Amino acid sequence: MRLLWLLLPVIPAVFAENNTDPLFWGTYRPNLYFGLRPKVPQSLMTGLMWFGTQDYQSITRTRHACDQGDGLTGYTWTEYDPREGGVQVINDAPNNVKITTEFLKVPGGVYGGSWAARVKGEPLSPARPSRISPIFYIGLEGLGGIEMETEEKENGIEGPVVFTGSTPDLDDFTIRVVEGPSNTLITEGPHANAFRHRTGKAHLLGLRVPPGQVWQAKDFIHKPLIKHAQDNINPYASDPARNYPDPAFVYQLPDEFDYSSNLFAIQKHYDGPFQFDVFFESGQHKLDHTVLDNGIPSLSATYNKRFDSVFPIPSNYETSDVDSLRQFSKAITSNLIGGIGYFYGTSIIDRGFAYEWDQEDDAASEESSGEKKGPSLMSPKALLTATPSRSFFPRGFYWDEGFHLLHIGQYDNDLSLEILKDWIDLIDDDGWVAREQILGEEARSRVPPEFQTQVPTYANPPTLTMAVTAFINRLREQKGPSEQDLGFEYALGPQVPLTPDGPDPGRRLLDESELALEYLREIYKPLKRHYEWFRRTQRGQIKQYGRKARSRTEAYRWRGRSQQHVLTSGMDDYPRGPPHAGELHLDLISWMAFFSQTMRDIAEFVGEVDDAIAFEEIAKATIGNIDDLHWSEENQMYCDVGVNDDDESYHVCHKGYLSLFPFLLQLLPPDSPHLGAILDLLRDPEHLWSPYGLRSLSASHPEFGQGENYWKGPIWIQMNYLALSALYKTYGAEVGPHQQRAQAIYTELRKNVIENVHKEYVRTGYVWEQYDALTGAGRRSHPFTGWTSLVTLIISETY
Repeated sequence: MRLLWLLLPVIPAVFAENNTDPLFWGTYRPNLYFGLRPKVPQSLMTGLMWFGTQDYQSITRTRHACDQGDGLTGYTWTEYDPREGGVQVINDAPNNVKITTEFLKVPGGVYGGSWAARVKGEPLSPARPSRISPIFYIGLEGLGGIEMETEEKENGIEGPVVFTGSTPDLDDFTIRVVEGPSNTLITEGPHANAFRHRTGKAHLLGLRVPPGQVWQAKDFIHKPLIKHAQDNINPYASDPARNYPDPAFVYQLPDEFDYSSNLFAIQKHYDGPFQFDVFFESGQHKLDHTVLDNGIPSLSATYNKRFDSVFPIPSNYETSDVDSLRQFSKAITSNLIGGIGYFYGTSIIDRGFAYEWDQEDDAASEESSGEKKGPSLMSPKALLTATPSRSFFPRGFYWDEGFHLLHIGQYDNDLSLEILKDWIDLIDDDGWVAREQILGEEARSRVPPEFQTQVPTYANPPTLTMAVTAFINRLREQKGPSEQDLGFEYALGPQVPLTPDGPDPGRRLLDESELALEYLREIYKPLKRHYEWFRRTQRGQIKQYGRKARSRTEAYRWRGRSQQHVLTSGMDDYPRGPPHAGELHLDLISWMAFFSQTMRDIAEFVGEVDDAIAFEEIAKATIGNIDDLHWSEENQMYCDVGVNDDDESYHVCHKGYLSLFPFLLQLLPPDSPHLGAILDLLRDPEHLWSPYGLRSLSASHPEFGQGENYWKGPIWIQMNYLALSALYKTYGAEVGPHQQRAQAIYTELRKNVIENVHKEYVRTGYVWEQYDALTGAGRRSHPFTGWTSLVTLIISETY
């Protein structure tokens, strides 16, 4: 498959809007168990629903959007390549069905190509009934139209169901839904004779849905389904014996069609194993079952070969079950990439809101901008983004995305850069980007109202810079030593390594230096504007409160904190000092030092020599101020800084992740006089060390495990990844007084993290948002194949 894409014309701007892109179609509706759409704002969308018909209550267990309340025992893409397709397994124990969805892209033409999907079901427990009614729907938003070519019949349709349509982005297309070879359709049961004219057939529904509401397909489809069921059951309601018809005869779509329908649903009723195929044919493509019969095994073989080359399990890693660990690593990688979503719509912001300790800063900005307080809708934006959790956080999070892109970038460099570019395109003229991207009504439907409004003075950890740094590091690794020293201007031109299937389409920006340089130049100015926004809006006070530091400018505090939370920091309920306009935050100054280093690196690559020198000076000054302002000699740790009732500055010290930040971001030299104390804190079982990973708060802290207990003890994998990366790349790799100790801690911590996350996956079927600080058990949202999937990088030692 991959070779076919290489025959397409080479486009000079890789991320221009051009639907020859092999990433054009995808599972870009990650909030659904299975939903497909292209990367265009208003176009075709598909989705899958299903429910059981073993009893009348099963209709209440209709599956559509991923929901932790559904009680599934696991669902994940076990193999997923963003350019070719993948395989997902869904274990629905309450409905006693294992559903496998297979998705295959078929390249060709200039409208995104074609695709084929197969939905298969089989009983999870053969001893129990498995009677499933799947509904596959096709909805169209925006310009264009779709029509059913198959003749409409009031009692259902036998054979394939065919639709044709056309849109500006897709041109002419055909969609066919085809029955599998050996399905058992439900035709027998109580009162079968009364329903003989409608059994064993596909039932359909065509609706005209208002603009922007196709995403509510389940509600639109359910309403006529239930009404038709009521009509079917009414004649039997007076039967004293309650001898009702078989539920499969009752819960049927009514085979009714509205004029100019833009939402079509196709329903079947199966008893036992089943299979059906959906073919989207673009242009002259003609597809049949053989494309899936042959294509899915080929995709699987190619994916496995690629995965093993990108994320190998080192031979020196000791485990009793290498195969289980490999399958686990594949699944969390696949679900991360299969969980990428395309979002388009308005967002809600409030330019005037501020807490009292932020009002002095924000009043001036409000007065100068002329903005009034109160939420308002902004113009629609588009975003391709990975999502932390398909069930609980199916939207874009700035704090999370940088970690996502570390993982995605190792598998498909160019995909990670396309996502990064979409995020950078959201940076406004002032330099701000919202910490949560809640774009459109579908995204807002999954967010509590109190969290929907974003405030343009609020930041989030600038983790996108980690993705930029990772790309630059990959570029450096791609070049030989002499080329690396010379820089881009002397190392232009394609350098394309061949894979067994030809050039790797996910590495064009690594293999073709001109494209890489063009990309970095394109993101440089908005990223610099974003950097300047951070330095301007999140600046802290140094001259006041008797503080002394070698730099008079580099100090920072998070705006937007409340009494109990600093949501903007990403570590929501982590203990801090009382809110005060004069407080300083260790994690933010550490992020700003890292951000300055990233800006230095990108400036060097794009030839902005003066900028690079300035960024380097800022980075050095910031790192110096971390020691001057935040090191507590008394507590032998890095701390936040607060202001007491006497207007005196003091250290606010809470042992936990916060204390480690200069170490986590590798800002300290290996011979730092503070490194020993940091390693002591990290390795102490009374504080952060556990058999399952590093705790977020010291086990000896009075607030450990208290209140919300979100960042007050639980183990977070992205923070453990940062610690492991620091130990592996810097403190265990470079000569220093603590090198051997760092190596030993790395080996033990890596094993603890891998074993616990893998164990919990095997036990529960999921990876989790966080892990219990005392037992290692998975906690909160699941599946959380956002930054928890970094375990794959930890396994393969890819930092």
